[in-house]
Amino acid sequence: MRRIPTVLSLAISAITACLFSTSVLAVEQVINLYSARHYPTDEALYSDFTKVSGIKINRVDSDDAGIIARLKAEGSASPADVILLVDAARLWRGEVDGLFLPVKSKTLKAAIPGQLRSKPTDEGTAWFGLSTRARVVVFDKLKVNKADVDTYEELADPKNKGQLCIRSGSHPYNLSLFGAMIEHLGAEKTEAWLKGLVDNMARTPKGGDTDQIKAVASGECGIAVTNTYYLARLMRSTNPADKAIVERVGVVFPNQQSWGTHVNVAGGAIARHTKNQVNAVKFLEYLVSSEAQNHFANGNNEWPVVKGLKLDNPALNGMTGGSFKSELVPISAVGMNQVKVQQMLDRVGFK
Repeated sequence: MRRIPTVLSLAISAITACLFSTSVLAVEQVINLYSARHYPTDEALYSDFTKVSGIKINRVDSDDAGIIARLKAEGSASPADVILLVDAARLWRGEVDGLFLPVKSKTLKAAIPGQLRSKPTDEGTAWFGLSTRARVVVFDKLKVNKADVDTYEELADPKNKGQLCIRSGSHPYNLSLFGAMIEHLGAEKTEAWLKGLVDNMARTPKGGDTDQIKAVASGECGIAVTNTYYLARLMRSTNPADKAIVERVGVVFPNQQSWGTHVNVAGGAIARHTKNQVNAVKFLEYLVSSEAQNHFANGNNEWPVVKGLKLDNPALNGMTGGSFKSELVPISAVGMNQVKVQQMLDRVGFK
């Protein structure tokens, strides 16, 4: 009689162990991704990762600010494993707020230049840049001399008064550019430069980067600031209206003779409270593979962070021949300047 409970206990234990191991296996084969990358072309990126790894991706989409807010609200109960953001300032903020889990990865360290990832600590590196976008100048080829806009400093020069179109100064893309300018010029000269931008505006800031390009093509302004991937989309379009825009405007990668063109990053991090760190790291490491980096370049017109890759993107190659001199300001320094920049914008009246 005593053997029956023993047999039952063993059977129950075996079933429980089986269910537990199955549950663990299921968890190990799925990662939860919070992504601010709202690009349809990324679907292929995620599906390719699943094909090569067997790991499925559950994705939550939001903007950078929404993701940061959600992580804070969820706290230790957050199901997030991997975070993808599209701006240096937000990556820096997530690190400062303790939302990321520092990790050590030889693959990521070898692939990503030091200025495009957070400063490592004894615990590891908090976030990694995965692709870049150059902040360039487009100009009206009929009205503006390229040599008059081949540096960021010249955008504030009185010779370009009434010519500039630019989106809101408080947009993250501009905040990052302005934060980098502090590193190059110092705070006092940067504030004077921002005042010069305001004085040279053709209109009050409005719209996104594509709207600025269109404003140059229509003759509303002579020069504008944009991220390269917006221009590349127009260059690769078959729409006659887009082709006409591209024909009208030229592009300058500023400061090629000095510190180089400003680049912002889209990057990734491991969520502080991930329950699946191993597979989360695998995903980030996949994103610096040649396949993934070529996807960033050819699918969404971004510049890869891994050097030596051959670009097959005709728009990116057409802009620069495939390469350009980029600044070497650490992205972490750009992030730390954000509050200072916003105060300057308020003082000079940059909307």
